[in-house]
Amino acid sequence: MSTNDTFDSPWKEMIERYLPDFLGFFFPLVAADLDWSRGYVFRDTELQQVTQDAEFGKRLADRLVQVWTHGGIEAWVLIHIEVQGQRDGNFAERMFVYHYRLFDRYRRGIVSLAVLSDEQPGWRPSGYGYEQWGCALQFTFPVVKLVDYFGREAELAANTNPFTIVVLAHLATQTTRKDDQARYAAKWALIRQLYERGYSREQVIDVFSAIDWLLRLPPALNNALWTDIYEAERRQQMRYITSVEQIGIERGIEQGIEQGIERGIERGIERGIERGIEQGIEQGIERVQAVALDAVALAVELRFGIDAADSIVAALRSADLAAVQRVSAATRTASSAAELFLAVAPPDSQAGSLSTDSHR
Repeated sequence: MSTNDTFDSPWKEMIERYLPDFLGFFFPLVAADLDWSRGYVFRDTELQQVTQDAEFGKRLADRLVQVWTHGGIEAWVLIHIEVQGQRDGNFAERMFVYHYRLFDRYRRGIVSLAVLSDEQPGWRPSGYGYEQWGCALQFTFPVVKLVDYFGREAELAANTNPFTIVVLAHLATQTTRKDDQARYAAKWALIRQLYERGYSREQVIDVFSAIDWLLRLPPALNNALWTDIYEAERRQQMRYITSVEQIGIERGIEQGIEQGIERGIERGIERGIERGIEQGIEQGIERVQAVALDAVALAVELRFGIDAADSIVAALRSADLAAVQRVSAATRTASSAAELFLAVAPPDSQAGSLSTDSHR
């Protein structure tokens, strides 16, 4: 496989956008006790403040959210997504440390939940404790293990909760790791389910983004997949996935303003973010050029594959922001990666690189 299986980003974004579905599917007892009419507030900044000096290595898809029960009780829920593919002897201790640090700082009820997406069926840490001379502590937390869903694919396919698709995509990353053709088939089957489930346009795009991130394909198969998507949407007269740049513009700007332009552009560019970059400039956000370059890389990868994206990034590293914006715009109309390289040069030196005359 030439693809890169990284799992934390789609989980983070899906939890943020579909928290009730996440809890309803994985932790139904928690979801049933919450008063969703009061809303919820993500408190990731607080989580970062209390865990930044913990010596446990990189934290991945951890989320902290403030919720309210039907009885009006306020609680903070710590959601930890473990995405590594092997045992971690410090995992239970890390859950305990995060839990007690949050309680110690804020004196609020903390509920810790864990989803384990590794491939070790027998590894199921669900508590941490110690005892010495009559002094004892026992900390336990609910755990969901994704490998338990192997063999339940039909059940997942019949459930319209969007996280069933994410789970199926995650399982497919494991079963197709050494088989590009099998991964292509699995990815295309999951994408077809998006149209069959009656999802809204926004849901289709959100879940597609998770599938696309989890099930990476080599350039040739990725291009073939996009051909299939275009044809399917043409037949069904539903331009959902193939018009993602429009929603990406709106969502990229919104995320850029609310959470910082770096994350906003990173998220939005998968669906086309040129105007998000412009909005970031207007807002005076730092590091916009570096982020814009990452954004363009994702857009090029989406159209022409990873190799083309790497080459474009190399060509743009010494260029100015205007060049990055030209390439970003060109990704919408270029018929080949070669046309994008012409957009790197200043307009007066392109000699009609993308003009009508150059194709006569």
